[in-house]
Amino acid sequence: MRRFQSIHGRLFLIFLFSMLGLLLVVSLVYYQRATEQIRDKVGVIAEKNISQTVGLFELMLKGYDSVTKSLNSNNELMQLLQQKTPAGSPAVTSVNRERQITDILGAIFYSRSDIVGIHVIASQGKVYSFDRSVGTSTRGFARTEWFAELQKSKGDMRWLGVYPQAPMSGGIDSPVFAFGRQLFELSTMKSVGYVLIETEEDPILAALSNASIGPGSSVVIRDAAGHVIVRTKPEDESAETEALPADWPGNLKKGEVAVRDRQDALLTAARIGTADWTVIGVTPKRDLKLELKQTQRFLLTVIILLVVAATALATLVSRSFSSPFKRLIQQMKQVELGNFQGRVRVHSYQELNVLVGSFNRMVHQMDDLIEREKLSSISEKNAQLQALQSQVNPHFLFNTLDMIYWMLDERENDRLGRIILALSRIFRYSSDWEEASRAPLRLELEQLRHYLTIIETRLGGRVHTEIEVEERWLGAQVPKMILQPIVENAVKYGLEPLNRPGMLRIYSEETACGLDVVVQDNGVGMDEETLARLRLALADAPETAARQEDAVGRRGIGLANVHRRIVLMYGDGYGLRIHSERGQGTRIVASFPKPGGEGAAP
Repeated sequence: MRRFQSIHGRLFLIFLFSMLGLLLVVSLVYYQRATEQIRDKVGVIAEKNISQTVGLFELMLKGYDSVTKSLNSNNELMQLLQQKTPAGSPAVTSVNRERQITDILGAIFYSRSDIVGIHVIASQGKVYSFDRSVGTSTRGFARTEWFAELQKSKGDMRWLGVYPQAPMSGGIDSPVFAFGRQLFELSTMKSVGYVLIETEEDPILAALSNASIGPGSSVVIRDAAGHVIVRTKPEDESAETEALPADWPGNLKKGEVAVRDRQDALLTAARIGTADWTVIGVTPKRDLKLELKQTQRFLLTVIILLVVAATALATLVSRSFSSPFKRLIQQMKQVELGNFQGRVRVHSYQELNVLVGSFNRMVHQMDDLIEREKLSSISEKNAQLQALQSQVNPHFLFNTLDMIYWMLDERENDRLGRIILALSRIFRYSSDWEEASRAPLRLELEQLRHYLTIIETRLGGRVHTEIEVEERWLGAQVPKMILQPIVENAVKYGLEPLNRPGMLRIYSEETACGLDVVVQDNGVGMDEETLARLRLALADAPETAARQEDAVGRRGIGLANVHRRIVLMYGDGYGLRIHSERGQGTRIVASFPKPGGEGAAP
């Protein structure tokens, strides 16, 4: 989740979701529009198909009608059907007449390839047939519905419909389409019999299939009474047709097409004027969705490609915007680490270029300012160091001179010589500041021994001193004149007030952070209030140390000066630490870096 809180992540999501939202809206509008257009297109195709189917049926039925009319207009056939066989005439005469009739029927039979059988029923009840069967069934036809329908004919065509088996042609189990009419002698308009023609069902189904616009479509022909004449699919496979309204489409004019869009199917209907039939096409909505599926697949492919393109474009745009910020942040981190030398170089949007340019100028100015501040700080530290070095307490000098005066008076020349020699070396060591402000710990301890010679002499053996610094630390560099003020404070404020001999111990300790030189006495010590003020004086800045003089006296200022010199040379991790208890003595620890690992000098 953190990656999406960055500028790159936020811009990526905003741009991507904007593109996807726009893509979704356009896709929905396109899909809705395509669906409507497909439905309109399917409706138009269905209307055209049903109209073409009706036209094909009109032509086909007219062709069948012309076949029956050709029989009715055949004078020879009419005469042969009207002839009666005289009683006692030879059988050959009857056979010849029957052969002539079947020859006429055969000529018509072979004129069309779809005729299964032609049957003429003379008025006397004699049946003449020419068909594909191995025999003709002539029994019981007088009681059939189709013959009753032919008897109703007044010379008009009677379209009997599709039968699962031929009504008269025997041995034919395939469905046939049957039609016929009553035959009249044209001159006298006297009925001479009936004609029944059986044709293959395939032409009918082929004509009906023209109205189908999908694999699930079915076509039904209903007569004027609403009975189904023929259907392209069996009843168990065309459940949609079972739900067709009985009163729909009503009375249609010739050439008129009725359309009904139901929830489950699209219905189209047209009237066949020749037979007074109605052709009804039923197209399930699932067939309409086949066309939509292609549109869906196309739209899905386009959406996937656009999503990929949108993702790539969102990544490119967000990176082009966030990349300068990343470089800027990286350089900011370098500035945090103290590196002011780097520069950010980008060529992006104008606003970003202005921001980066301002940052580079700011870093450059900060670098210059820090460099100037560093030089100023070094100068200030040198000045402070010189000021601290100049604050060596002259009180010791006054006491020594006073002691020399009294010793001269007593004429103790040997002791006086040692003291004067020690004092000379002290002044020589303390006055040599130009050469270096640091010295090896060995020289600092040697200087301290001269100082202690004077102290022990001045106090008449009341102070006993021990120096226990390990040999390996004697080469360590320490600030010059750093131990003498500490020892002076220990003697003056800790040991001199005692009414008994005192002990002063100087020794070294190794720590994890550096080297500690400890000055420890068993003097009067300090109370908690004085110790707190002294520690506060050590913690204050050099320029405010003088303000503590009234509170802690000259002792605080001397120790504060020593502490500040160590801090200025080695850093805040080093300096003085004071531990004291009233009546138990004082322990002052001077902390320095180890030899070879010293802190940064000013």
